[in-house]
Amino acid sequence: MDQSNRPYRSVLYIPGDKPRALEKARNLACDAIIFDLEDAVSPDAKEAARVTLGEELGKGGYGARARLVRINGFDTNWGRHDIQALKDQDFDGFLIPKVNSGWDVEVVAELTDKPLWAMMESPAAFMNACEIASHTRIAGLVMGTNDLVKDLGCRNTPDRLPLTTALQTCVLAARAAQIVAIDGVYNAFKDDEGLAVECEQGRDFGFDGKTLIHPAQLAVTNAAFAPSSEELDLARRQIEAFDAAEVEGKGVAVLDGRIVENLHIVTAKSVLAKAAAIAALEG
Repeated sequence: MDQSNRPYRSVLYIPGDKPRALEKARNLACDAIIFDLEDAVSPDAKEAARVTLGEELGKGGYGARARLVRINGFDTNWGRHDIQALKDQDFDGFLIPKVNSGWDVEVVAELTDKPLWAMMESPAAFMNACEIASHTRIAGLVMGTNDLVKDLGCRNTPDRLPLTTALQTCVLAARAAQIVAIDGVYNAFKDDEGLAVECEQGRDFGFDGKTLIHPAQLAVTNAAFAPSSEELDLARRQIEAFDAAEVEGKGVAVLDGRIVENLHIVTAKSVLAKAAAIAALEG
């Protein structure tokens, strides 16, 4: 799959110490999996989780889904051992928790050649978003909104207004670095209506997708972050109109009473490429 168009609509956390969950994940309709060795695993199960996850990754069977491993922090006794034990396994990158600066990325980069992703979950991380995103080894940013709410001492309101500045800062940093940006989790996993609203907000902000805590959230999230039939139709018609205008020697086209320029065609082609990548993943 073309990595530049790889879908990241739904990014599901899976506990690294649960063989049944790891097996079930092979057949779930998620675009990406975060195999979690950090928050989802209790301290007394850390060592065993590392072994369990290594065995499951060795079996393969996760298809074209992106596969990330969230290690424990380097402020613990487990982080370095997680990398050493798993760095030769077949997956797409390590997700580093509690990244506060580019230095935190560099420490991990010295231990593995795999792509790195950064959890953005502290005020320092968001203040240093450009520094983190621009690190040559970083492939994506993942929002840790629960931790951010805790550290800010703000209210976790449905409109996420207290988090808007932080979230938009990370999208800006990710786009400047041309990397992936994934929104934080929605905690009420039985509330499809609330999830849909937050997904739409995240997509409007510019996020590529959303992290999820339960498979029940997959359908709503996949739909929200995929191009709609109306968007696909508009993209095709914009390209057709612009091509016709170019044949006539014009630099712009008019469609539905609106100007269509080359920048709109870049977006239209991106929409179609994303839809094709989703179809390939689901096919």
